[in-house]
Amino acid sequence: MRDPLPKSLSVTAAGTGLHSPQTVVCRRARRESADMIETQALTKQLGGRTVVSDVSFRCEPGTVTGFLGPNGAGKTTTMRMLVGLSEPDSGEARILGGRYRDLPNPGRRVGLLLDASAQHAGRRGREALAISARTMGVPVQRIDALLALVGLDETAARKRVGQYSLGMRQRLGFAHALLGDPEVLILDEPANGLDPEGMRWMRGLLRGFADRGGTVLLSSHLLAEVEAVADRMMIIGGGQIQAQGTRAELLTESGTIVEAADLAGLDAALRRAGLASHVADGDRRVVEAEPEVVARAAFAAGVVLHRVAPAEGAGLERLFFELTANPAAAPSPHTDSIQHELSGAVA
Repeated sequence: MRDPLPKSLSVTAAGTGLHSPQTVVCRRARRESADMIETQALTKQLGGRTVVSDVSFRCEPGTVTGFLGPNGAGKTTTMRMLVGLSEPDSGEARILGGRYRDLPNPGRRVGLLLDASAQHAGRRGREALAISARTMGVPVQRIDALLALVGLDETAARKRVGQYSLGMRQRLGFAHALLGDPEVLILDEPANGLDPEGMRWMRGLLRGFADRGGTVLLSSHLLAEVEAVADRMMIIGGGQIQAQGTRAELLTESGTIVEAADLAGLDAALRRAGLASHVADGDRRVVEAEPEVVARAAFAAGVVLHRVAPAEGAGLERLFFELTANPAAAPSPHTDSIQHELSGAVA
């Protein structure tokens, strides 16, 4: 049996934004696996409609990956396919080198929080954790430390889950996810119901988990929260990954805003010149090149430009809306390169 409170890798409640100095459990041992989470061309149809299409990505140890998209974009369906709750029509998902359902006692290696409201309403908080601990073979001594870590005091622990607010359920869900001392966390909209202090606490918890070698996949539509904690981000719209990479890779808006009457001709000219672009609002393109380079490419193709101007500083919010407002937009070159790598690795 593993020590439920290994001293070398424990943290204190004070270090996670809690007010108690009680030691809490967060063991992290870096494993040899290069890719803790990996998907290849996941595709799923529901009701005759394609809700996830050709989704490929990977999450590495020591990182927090933010999975961004509006409601209905395909985030939850993708996560359900990751953990075997929904079967893909094509493609595959691997966690720790294999299918989630094939992991022995998966809760000891992968912590899940997919729906905080799905917890048994008639059980008390402590009781719910105790049942899960016995099911997974986890020492029940971990429960007190985890309740302190997630900020649920003894009064809250004795309440029935049906009396919890959404924020309290999210905190209990975090305790369940961490109960097995996992290497990987997969969390779907975990910030829902958390107040500002709770969001700050969550960021500290996830950052600390990753810094100790853990792997976090975090879905959200709260852009600022993801931007504050994620090492890498993926933007999904219309069931397709529109862009992925680090913040620096995604926010390369030192390029050029271009407007033209002949958009097809402009797109062809940009492709011939090897210039990456994506659709902005209206009849505009954002091109990853300086205005002079874009103008030369258009002139060489005989395309008349109505406007050529440097792109103003654009943050994650602007990129998010540009990419998800028109899912048919060409994926970012960062997405293309990563998907090409993944395809090559499988071939």
